[in-house]
Amino acid sequence: MSESPDLGHCSASEPFALRVIGDEMLPEFHDGHIIIIDPGGRVVSGCFVIAKYQGEMIFRQLIAEQGCWRLHALDTRIADIPLANGLADIVGVISQRSGKRRSEHKRYDVAE
Repeated sequence: MSESPDLGHCSASEPFALRVIGDEMLPEFHDGHIIIIDPGGRVVSGCFVIAKYQGEMIFRQLIAEQGCWRLHALDTRIADIPLANGLADIVGVISQRSGKRRSEHKRYDVAE
């Protein structure tokens, strides 16, 4: 897929941290990793997000295809979830990840 256009920002408020629970986002995010969520982060196809889904918060990769948005787990056994409300369901974009070792630390809000 070609480079995604800048699609806007989530609502502007303070970043917050969550702990990853489970293995749905392996191999990129392991159980126990700490992720920093930026509610004002750039929302582009391929970014990792926290989104509202059925009254709960869910951690997935955001994918845009043919004008539709979906939440994608990196575990291929888990089905994608279409976003009925589009980007309105996005709570924030993952900007950083950290783990027990320094080698597990990674930033997602900078171009590599």
